[in-house]
Amino acid sequence: MKFIVRLFPEISIKSRPVRNRLILQLQQNIINAAKHHQLTLHVFSQWDRQFVRCDDADRQRAVTALSRIPGIHSFQAVSEFEFQNFDDIFAGCRDILGPRIAGKTFALRVKRRGKHEFTSQQAERIIGGMFKAHYPNNGVNLTHPEVVLNIEIDQNTAFVIEESYKGLGGFPIGPQGEVMSLLSGGFDSGVSTYQAIRRGLRVHYLFFNMGGTAHELGVKKEAYYLWDRYASSHRVKFVTVPFEQVVGQILERTHHGVRGVILKRMMMKVGAAICNRHGAEALVTGESVGQVSSQTLTNLSHIDSCAEVLIIRPLAFMDKQSIIDEATAIGTAGFAETMPEYCGVISDHPNVCPRRSFVEEEEAKLDADLVAQAVQAARVVDIKDIPDDTNRLETEVEIENTLQAGEVVLDVRSPDDAEKMPLELSSHEVVRMPFYRTASDFGSLDKLKTYALYCDQGVMSLMQARQLKEMGFHNVKVWRPDGQA
Repeated sequence: MKFIVRLFPEISIKSRPVRNRLILQLQQNIINAAKHHQLTLHVFSQWDRQFVRCDDADRQRAVTALSRIPGIHSFQAVSEFEFQNFDDIFAGCRDILGPRIAGKTFALRVKRRGKHEFTSQQAERIIGGMFKAHYPNNGVNLTHPEVVLNIEIDQNTAFVIEESYKGLGGFPIGPQGEVMSLLSGGFDSGVSTYQAIRRGLRVHYLFFNMGGTAHELGVKKEAYYLWDRYASSHRVKFVTVPFEQVVGQILERTHHGVRGVILKRMMMKVGAAICNRHGAEALVTGESVGQVSSQTLTNLSHIDSCAEVLIIRPLAFMDKQSIIDEATAIGTAGFAETMPEYCGVISDHPNVCPRRSFVEEEEAKLDADLVAQAVQAARVVDIKDIPDDTNRLETEVEIENTLQAGEVVLDVRSPDDAEKMPLELSSHEVVRMPFYRTASDFGSLDKLKTYALYCDQGVMSLMQARQLKEMGFHNVKVWRPDGQA
C-alpha cells in the first residue's frame, strides 16, 4: 500500500533550508511513531510531499498513525502504475474509479508533474470521456460535480487516488524547541498540551500533585494517552512535584482573596526551575482570559511577573465550550469528566484585581525555601515508563493469555478504537466500558462474575485493573491474547 503525504502549508512556504529540515524531521517522526506502534513504514520525500509505503495488511493501522502525526496536512491512499498512453491510464484506474460515477454527475481532475506531450486539461477531457462512455452516469459537471475523480501523473507513472484522509496539520515535533506543559487532568490543560504538540513543540509533562496517588495516576494516564496518540515520535519526561506543603502554607498563612494567584505564582516559580533543570525553554498552561478569578488580565500579569521563563497560553482567547468540544475531539474529555478539581479549594471570595504589592506581601509569608524544597522533591519518569510506574502504585493483578469459562471480557478501549476494530467473541460475553468510565461504572456490573479487562496493547487494561483492585474489586483480571506484547 502506498500513501502520498501532503505537508502542512506553512512548511511549504518556508525557505529551502528550513523546509528541508522540517521535511527530514517529519520523515523521521513518521518512522519513530510507526516503530512505537509496532508498524513498519517506509518513507521517502519529494519536494512538498512524502511517500509512505506499508504492507497491504497494515493499511488501516497506517491510516490511523498518519492521521495523528503533527506536520501532515492530508494524505491519500493511492494505486500506482506505469503508462504509455491514455488507454493505459484508463485501464489502470477504471475498476477503482468507474463504479463511483454510477447515476451521478462527475468531473475528472488530473495533476501532472514532469514533461509530457499533453496538458492536464487534455488528459482530463480524454480520460473523462472514456469514463463517460464506459460507465452509466448523469454526465460531466465541471463546476458542481457529485463525484470528483482524482488522478496524478508524475513522468510516466500514474497514481489513482483511492481515498483521501485529513491529517493533524501543524509542524513536525522537534525543531520548534522543548517546553514543560502543566497538566492537571482538566479540560483546559489537556487541550493546551495538544495545541503545543500540534505546533511542533517537544512537550514534557509537569504535574503539581495536590490530590494524592489517585490524582497522580489519572493525570499520568492522560499524559501517556496524549503522548502515545499524538507525540510518540519523541521521548519525553513526566515530572511530578509534590505540592501539598505549598498548598498547606497558602491556606494557613495567606489572605483568602489572593490564594489562587499565589498558588499559580508558586507553580510558575517551581516550573521555571524545572525547565532550567531539563532544558525546556517555556511553560505551557491552559489558562484562558477571564475564565476564573486567577485569569483576569491583572492576575495573569501578577503571575507572569514572577516567572523566569516564557509562559505560553494556547487557549488565551478560547471560551469554555470550545475547549470542551476540542477535548472531546482529541479524546481527553473522558479524563477531565472523572478528574477531581483540587485547585478550586484555594480561593474563597477571590480578588480579581489585587495590587501586586499586596500579592507579594502575602506570598512573603511562605517559607523562603519552599520553592527549592518543591524542586528538590520532584520525581521524574520517562513517559514510556508510565505504565510500569503506575503499576507500582497499585496491587498486583492476574494476567492471563487464555480466557476461562464464564469470564466476561471488559473492553476498556476508547469508543473510536472499539468501533474501528470491534471485539467479537463467540464463546464469551463482551462488555464495552471505556477506560475513563471503568472506575465509576464498574460497580454496576454483576459482582458474582469475573471480568477480564482488554485493550489493544495490554497497557490501559492493566492500569484500570490495578485501580479497580485498589478500590476493593477483586473479581478482575487482565486478558492479553497470545501474541500481544
